Amino acid sequence: MSARSRTPLGADGLTRRTLLVAAAPLLVRRRPGPPAYGAEVPAAWFDLALDLVRTTPGYSPPVAARTFAYAGIALREAVTPRGVAYHWPSAANGALAAILRALFPTTPEWNLDAIARLERRHAGPGGAHGARVARRVFEASKRDGGHEGFLHNSPPYQRPRGPGSWEPTPPFGYPALQPFWGRNRPFTRLRCDAPPPLPYSTDAGSPFSADAHACYLACVALTPEQRAIARFWADEAGVSATPPGHSISITTQMVRSRGASLARAAQAYAAVGIAISDAFIACWRTKYRDNVVRPITYVQRVIDPGWTPMLVTPPFPEYTSGHSVQSMAAAVVLTRLFGTFPFTDRTHTARSGPPRAFASFEDAAREAAISRMYGGIHFRASIDRGLEQGACVGRGVLAFLR
Repeated sequence: MSARSRTPLGADGLTRRTLLVAAAPLLVRRRPGPPAYGAEVPAAWFDLALDLVRTTPGYSPPVAARTFAYAGIALREAVTPRGVAYHWPSAANGALAAILRALFPTTPEWNLDAIARLERRHAGPGGAHGARVARRVFEASKRDGGHEGFLHNSPPYQRPRGPGSWEPTPPFGYPALQPFWGRNRPFTRLRCDAPPPLPYSTDAGSPFSADAHACYLACVALTPEQRAIARFWADEAGVSATPPGHSISITTQMVRSRGASLARAAQAYAAVGIAISDAFIACWRTKYRDNVVRPITYVQRVIDPGWTPMLVTPPFPEYTSGHSVQSMAAAVVLTRLFGTFPFTDRTHTARSGPPRAFASFEDAAREAAISRMYGGIHFRASIDRGLEQGACVGRGVLAFLR
């Protein structure tokens, strides 16, 4: 990752207003366009964005989260009045068509056709304005450190060695995914580093050993409900729109079920997008700072050589849990935007089984977090510290909503 990729904003002479994506306070404080319009246009586009992430190679969870953030920012900017009135739904349409074409340059032809069809369906007199805004947002995005990350998920990386250090895991032994993502520029200013992990130890009775044994014992005695939870939140890349896509799916369900206006939807997609994007930066900074070994490696060496977890372990260090961080960051923002109430998550209804009901967004985030222990992917300490880290990220986004 070059120094050029993180050049400070404004270096090319663009105005600070154009480059507000650097720090987001202006983005979330301004009031968007007239609330009389409904959210049909952005909801349809974010449905398509989920399909684009799922079917375009290279959109790993960190890359996907960043992509959703810039799509939300382009939408929000396109429907923010600056003294000129536009047809706001078609402005949103033009912005989302343009930003998704820019963010998915390698997507298959059938996806480009889907973008064109949706753009034609909602075309109107504000489209050119939205497209102009999206182009400015995309140009600004190129300097955050994550530009074209979908082409470079596994750059050269010399991983640390020694007891307790992460190493590639079976069955594929893939190299480290996005080892430098934590150096990217976040949108918000709150750093949200996690505390150090438990000290590595194979000694019986040590905190690390106790945490590993607890994970192992839970995994070898999973109930049908726990297996269902692990599957529901698995969100594997290439099969689903990844974990950040799950958070966007929940956002879309809220936009539709709560009858959100276009203005409210734009606020929600931008705020949740920023939250999950910054969550992955904070989480990945911690992961590659501490390089903690995965459960499968520890358990097979120390506890049970024949153990295989329910889910395939992804190729990056264990601490903290990305599911925990991004899910809680999104939950904190969604709670502020929509409130606390029971809801049913239908993200995977069409693909992999029944929906799941939750008492609140936080309740859903905590289930998403613990699902990774049931899947054999994370220790409990990583889950708990990840939830705390995600709450910190969410609070950082909310600081700009005041």
